[in-house]
Amino acid sequence: MRNWPRYCRGKERKEVLMMKVLVRGTVFNVVALLVLGFFLAVQTHAANPPDEKININTASIAELQKLPRIGEAVAQRIVDYREEHGKFEKIEEIMKIKGIGEKTFLQLKDLITVGEESTYRKEKGT
Repeated sequence: MRNWPRYCRGKERKEVLMMKVLVRGTVFNVVALLVLGFFLAVQTHAANPPDEKININTASIAELQKLPRIGEAVAQRIVDYREEHGKFEKIEEIMKIKGIGEKTFLQLKDLITVGEESTYRKEKGT
């Protein structure tokens, strides 16, 4: 049995225990809400792709990193591939890049193009 202070007996113990449960429950609820908020934010971002496609033949490393699952290293590989082999003829060729397989391509296919210059650059005037 716990060593309760002398002044904490009977009913007071129950109140103390109830407060502990309440505090622990509140902490759990706050953590649960934070986790839920994070997942909702990720889902919202995934469900709302950019309005314009990114041209993988002209996009900068920073632009490529705006794509899901494309970090700095993979974006650099795309630029290096482009410089070594020339422009991509079709979007499926991006799967030749190390780190971009079929699963990643399926997430990217509606977000990329090999057509006109990246609309992001047009907006920024670069």
